[in-house]
Amino acid sequence: MGKKILVVDDEKLIVKGIRFSLEQDGYEVTCAYDGEEALQKAKETEFDMILLDLMLPRLSGLEVCQQIREFSNVPIIMLTAKGEDMDKIMGLEYGADDYITKPFNILEVKARIKAILRRSAKANPEAEKPKSVERGGLRMDVDSRRVFVNGKEINLTAKEFDVLELLVFNPNKVYSRENLLNIVWGYEYPGDVRTVDVHIRRLREKIEENPSNPKYVHTKWGVGYYFQA
Repeated sequence: MGKKILVVDDEKLIVKGIRFSLEQDGYEVTCAYDGEEALQKAKETEFDMILLDLMLPRLSGLEVCQQIREFSNVPIIMLTAKGEDMDKIMGLEYGADDYITKPFNILEVKARIKAILRRSAKANPEAEKPKSVERGGLRMDVDSRRVFVNGKEINLTAKEFDVLELLVFNPNKVYSRENLLNIVWGYEYPGDVRTVDVHIRRLREKIEENPSNPKYVHTKWGVGYYFQA
């Protein structure tokens, strides 16, 4: 299959037109019509590119872009009907790679997509995540989903492993409880941020020699949690 592209816009005719044109060029296109749907699909599938409208229902394009950047470096092109420079600057500051102002020519869109995909291929010739990582006596094996501390295997639940994996592979990056809940559990999860606190506490009880004075999973008070590299 060709490169996978997520097209996000609440105007279905625009989505239909972009999808048809991109599929003619051999791309595999997925569509979303609001911010929450876009975010969920970005979590479920590894896309090569996202075309993201700025003005969306439920979550704005800027919010979607910002939250996708918490777990992915997928190239994002913002689509905006507004011509103000501030919107373009905001989009880039929130992690977008480029922007196109509506109304646009589909040929320009395809040219931008090809240019960014070429840059991404050069910048990340081997962008796969490592299969295992070892930091300060803690070793994670992603394929077998096993964790060892000082050579001793630690039995984690699926969600405990997912939380630890996110933190370990992004050392020193602070994740708020809301971000952890959204990334690991997903937006459809009916629980609240206390779920995250409970899992962090259980995780510390399993991997830390002294859970009240952790070596690995630290709290940045008032902000969130991070893994000490």
